[in-house]
Amino acid sequence: MPVLASSSSSSFTSVSLSIFLLLILYNTTVICSATTRTKMTHPNRQLSVNYYAKSCPQVEQLIGSITSQQFKESPVSGPATIRLFFHDCFVEGCDASIIISSKQQGNKMLAEKDAPDNKDLREEGFESVRKAKAVVESKCPGVVSCADILAISARDYVHLAGGPYYQVKKGRWDGKISMASKVASNIPQANFTVDQLLKLFSSKGLTLEDLVVLSGAHTFGFAHCQNFVSRLYDYRGSKQPDPVIDPKLLRALRMSCPHYGGNADIVAPFDVTTPFVFDHAYYGNLEAKLGLLASDQALSLDPRTKPIVQALAKDKQKFFQAFAAAMEKMGSIGVKRGRKHGEKRKDCSMHML
Repeated sequence: MPVLASSSSSSFTSVSLSIFLLLILYNTTVICSATTRTKMTHPNRQLSVNYYAKSCPQVEQLIGSITSQQFKESPVSGPATIRLFFHDCFVEGCDASIIISSKQQGNKMLAEKDAPDNKDLREEGFESVRKAKAVVESKCPGVVSCADILAISARDYVHLAGGPYYQVKKGRWDGKISMASKVASNIPQANFTVDQLLKLFSSKGLTLEDLVVLSGAHTFGFAHCQNFVSRLYDYRGSKQPDPVIDPKLLRALRMSCPHYGGNADIVAPFDVTTPFVFDHAYYGNLEAKLGLLASDQALSLDPRTKPIVQALAKDKQKFFQAFAAAMEKMGSIGVKRGRKHGEKRKDCSMHML
């Protein structure tokens, strides 16, 4: 596993910079740690690791056959699916409402997927769930929810990229409602302050530590220029770049992300040292002022979150254990159970009639 970046900005060598510039031009995905307004449910009462032990005992192997193949063919499927899971859970709970297609709703209402804040969700995430659902349906028709498939797929990709393997509790039903209008107030923005992040996370039953730990999903994946360009030229209306950002990182990002008229497809890695690996380098990068988003870098500056960043930067296993626990906690937000509140879709993009 690659080591952490040094906390010294001088360690950002010309070699690293060259690699970084190549990565910027690689049109990949964005992972934004996501958040919601639905209060936490009690996971022990709602979900179980062995939920499908009798009805579909091979469910994890079936999904794993898809995620392992997808990861080989398109590694971007990893961060794309994890981000999809975050965005699902933070809006109306973990109920696969993010996967519903507006065209299939049967009305003129836009689904979550088509909200402005979800427009840059990568298709690879949706494709992973679609393929996994098809395989599971062929063996266990009408049994496993799309919401559970998404949760299991996200875990698989964390592990495939070098992160922890953790048990996924199951038993979610799919949501009956998917509304684009509910997205904006439940998804964190790239320029959020720690106060804004905390308010949003706490509304989901998540803690200060959960915020810092789940933000660690930015240890791999990419963000489009629009998510951080204001840091490079006009930070919070100052007409100047963010004074915190490493000068060499600033120059590298400005080369590919002009203030106006840039290529909307250009991306940069969240983690400039190991952008394709799920490790704890993200936190060391924050200490070295190499955070990509203002909301990420803020975690290493605020006195409430800085000690957690420092602790996770020093200890990969501590991060892995905390991340697994936080994912279980997040995966229990707003869980739907039973036909009154949920459904078991056959096609994840379509509500049941």
